[in-house]
Amino acid sequence: MTRDMLTRLGPTLVSLTLALGVGAARAEDAVTLSLTIKDHQFEPAEVHAPAAKPIIFAVKNLGAGAAEFESGALHFEKVIAAGGEALIHVPPQQPGRYKFFDDFHRATEGFLVVP
Repeated sequence: MTRDMLTRLGPTLVSLTLALGVGAARAEDAVTLSLTIKDHQFEPAEVHAPAAKPIIFAVKNLGAGAAEFESGALHFEKVIAAGGEALIHVPPQQPGRYKFFDDFHRATEGFLVVP
C-alpha cells in the first residue's frame, strides 16, 4: 500500500474504528428483558424499557411445543423450540406501546412499553 493510499484511507479507518467502538458501547448499555412462554401466555405480559436504549429480549419457551416470538412493530421474528431459549436484539425505540405475540398461537400476546 502506498503512502498516498494510506493518507486517503486514514480518515475512513478512523471513522470506522470510532463507529465500531460506539456500537460496542451501545451493546453494553442494552436493557435485557426476560420473558417466558408457557401455556400460551407470556410472563410477564407487559415489560418496560427506557427510550433510546438497545433492548435484548431473553425468552424461554417452557411450553410443550414450539413458539414463534414475533413483532411487526419491532421488526423481529424468532422460532423457539419447546424447552428452548433465545436472545432477540432490538434497536432503541421511541416512546410507545409495542405489541409482540406468538405467531403459532396469535391470542398469545404481550407488550413492550417505552415511556
